[in-house]
Amino acid sequence: MATSNDAPPAAAQHADPAPGGARTFAQVLVNTAVANVTTSFLWFALTFWVYLETRSVLATGIIGGAYMLLVAVFSMAFGTIVDRHRKHLVMVFAGAVTLVAFSIGGALYFLFPESTLLDLGGPMFWLFSGIILFGAVIENMRNIALSTVVTLLIPVERHANANGLVGTVQGLAFMVTSVFSGLAIGLLGMGWTLIIAIVLSAAALAHLLFLRIPEDQPQQDGERRPLVDLRGSITAVRAATGLFALIIFSTFNNFIGGVYMALMDPYGLELFPVEVWGIVLGVTSTGFIIGGLLIAKFGLGRNPIRTMLLLVILMGVLGALFMIREWWWLYAAGIWVYMALIPAVEASEQTVIQKLVPFREQGRVFGFAAAFESAAAPVTAFLIAPIAEFIIIPFMNSDAGRSSLGGLLGDGQARGIALVFLIAGMVMVLAAIGAFFTTSYRRLSAQYLDQAASVPADGEPDATAEAQLRH
Repeated sequence: MATSNDAPPAAAQHADPAPGGARTFAQVLVNTAVANVTTSFLWFALTFWVYLETRSVLATGIIGGAYMLLVAVFSMAFGTIVDRHRKHLVMVFAGAVTLVAFSIGGALYFLFPESTLLDLGGPMFWLFSGIILFGAVIENMRNIALSTVVTLLIPVERHANANGLVGTVQGLAFMVTSVFSGLAIGLLGMGWTLIIAIVLSAAALAHLLFLRIPEDQPQQDGERRPLVDLRGSITAVRAATGLFALIIFSTFNNFIGGVYMALMDPYGLELFPVEVWGIVLGVTSTGFIIGGLLIAKFGLGRNPIRTMLLLVILMGVLGALFMIREWWWLYAAGIWVYMALIPAVEASEQTVIQKLVPFREQGRVFGFAAAFESAAAPVTAFLIAPIAEFIIIPFMNSDAGRSSLGGLLGDGQARGIALVFLIAGMVMVLAAIGAFFTTSYRRLSAQYLDQAASVPADGEPDATAEAQLRH
């Protein structure tokens, strides 16, 4: 968190949740879980199918990179749409577009032979993959809307618990993706996989149509604003002193996460056969679910920002040490604990935004944060992979590397990857410790903790809170 000289803080005003809000939120959460699982299931199944049929790393790399890039590009537009429309309408729209996209993809699959769809030099491969990609990306609009629905339906003091349940949903999607996408392609083929995804998407949309989320029509200020309201997003972020620094820190944390994205699979495949590695990922992803449920039960403590930084320190220590030796149980246990910490870190950021940002602007702030944070990990992954392959791994396999660092990292075929993780973990720890000493951390913490005592109307600056922070 860099030192911030932002404008005086503006606290958010949130109306009391409607009666029965928790019950409605539970239904929305289950519906989103089904939609997210379905989207992840089909998207990763497509990636597996393309690689198994073509053995082209380039094709799968482009598909995966394009997905992350489009999420980053469209997140701010999604946030603007969420702020301008009722959240139920946004979710229905996202679900309908996803269903149409997957249905078109299914029609193309059954209209054209697989050889045509798998021809990397032909247009049908990119059309077929692009349509499924579009359906998967548009689903992210629903996730931004879900974060604002927490504010709409759940009391402020229970936001952290609700965000823990959101993390559980994300963990469930990851677990199903890790295990069942490969099984579906291996046992059923792409055709039945598409049919399953279409049926589940239709069921989630039908259920959503019968839900009712109590919300007034969002008020418009009369100004003509662009679809990507970058100025409005920045204004909303700057209104809460130090919030931009929090987003930058989360983005930096995702840069480090890009190291894991690039190298976790290669390291895992050094320790396990490919079939076993998929099962290991599925089992360890239960850490997501357990971590989310723990937050749902116990919350994040009095100051979620402090909680987040402490957990990031723990994640850095864990990342530095879980490859210190080539022991499969150490690696598997380390992944499980790491995944169990992720929901708390993400819930901390969400809880701060939900409390400090006015409801009518939250979509743009969540979209702004998602745009930055989604772009970070792929950038690092693209950078670290060639550095590791051509510089660090050859060095650790040389006599000089083994003699200088063998005592620290032990012997094995993947000591170069272990060195990368050791350095990345130490950088994460130092960054989180440094964040504790920044002005932004102190200001944002003070604003979060003081807000309950004085809430101004319509997001206007609170003179009392401003005076407290100046002193």
